[in-house]
Amino acid sequence: MQFFGGIDSIRAVKQTLDRLGVARERRREAAMSTNNTPNWGGPGIGHRIEEAVELIEMELRHAIAYVNDAVIPQVRRESISAMRTAADTLRTLADRFEQRSGAAPGPRSTATEDSPPKTSGEPRS
Repeated sequence: MQFFGGIDSIRAVKQTLDRLGVARERRREAAMSTNNTPNWGGPGIGHRIEEAVELIEMELRHAIAYVNDAVIPQVRRESISAMRTAADTLRTLADRFEQRSGAAPGPRSTATEDSPPKTSGEPRS
C-alpha cells in the first residue's frame, strides 16, 4: 500500500472489505446452519459479531475518507513547502561554497531574494 498514492490505499482497503464481506457471508451461512444461540433466547454471539464487524467496516470507511480528504492533501502541501525550503537552503549553501573557492558561479535562478517562490508545479531553473 502506498500512503501518498491514496488510490492504491483505497483499492487495497476495498479488496480487504470485499474479502471481509465474503467472510461475513460465510459466517452467516454457518450461523444459520448451526444453533449458536444461548439457552436464554437472546441474540446469538454470531449476530453480535456481525454487528461488530459492520461497525468496524463503517469506521474504517470513515477513517479512509478522512485520510484521503484531509490528511493526504495537507501532507502534500507541507512536503512541497519543505522541499522548496530545502532547495533554497541548498542553493544558498552552494553559493557560499562558490564564493569561498573563488570558482565561477554556476547557472543561477531568475528568482531574486525579494520575489516570491514559484507555486506552480513547474521545476525552478
